Amino acid sequence: MGLIAGDAAARLARPGAGLLLDLDGTLVDSEPAHRAAYREYFTGRGWHVRDEVIAQFSGRRAPEVFATLQGPWSGQDPDALTEGVLQALRAGTVRPVAVAGAVRLIAACSRAGLPVAVVTSARRDGVSAVLDLLGVGDEGVLMVTDEDCASGKPDPEPYRRGAQLLGRRPADLVAAEDAPAGVASARGAGIGHVIAITTSHPAHVLLCAGAHASAPDLVALAGVVEELNRTR
Repeated sequence: MGLIAGDAAARLARPGAGLLLDLDGTLVDSEPAHRAAYREYFTGRGWHVRDEVIAQFSGRRAPEVFATLQGPWSGQDPDALTEGVLQALRAGTVRPVAVAGAVRLIAACSRAGLPVAVVTSARRDGVSAVLDLLGVGDEGVLMVTDEDCASGKPDPEPYRRGAQLLGRRPADLVAAEDAPAGVASARGAGIGHVIAITTSHPAHVLLCAGAHASAPDLVALAGVVEELNRTR
């Protein structure tokens, strides 16, 4: 488990610890579905948009990206553009799957009494649907969603609100993120330890964004919390 076992375990064992988890790409591997929806929508509009441009939407609020990123959509209503992408997502055949260790992690946190919040650019109903998909909708996971924040990732506001929701100091918390924007948000909020989950981006990209450690999934982090349960 490497760095995750050492640094994350030490922080999570301290009084006042807590865990903040991104949703898409962290709890569920949904990036393929999201990228397919963007491609479908853009193609339907007759726009050729490169994959590296689509990647800039990862982990961020789509309206904020549409409003600030130069593209064939410039000057159009960001909310209407986003709704078009969401329609393509709902009509798509690619479905999200649980990231390995996600269910184990949330169950272990519940047993340990370790507070957990999802911090995401998604809407609240989408978060509830994912938690139900994972079978952890009744585990007391809190949420910071699109509706709760004036500014989305990479702004620090989402993770600041996550710390406030848990009633914890940001420096005492561990976060897991899969996108550079989310890593930047967590670091900007002063989160003490940020783990990069490499489902959507390679480790070096996330480490350069400020992550402290990386892992392919949540299995090692779940093992850390399970070990806390055994040693208490």
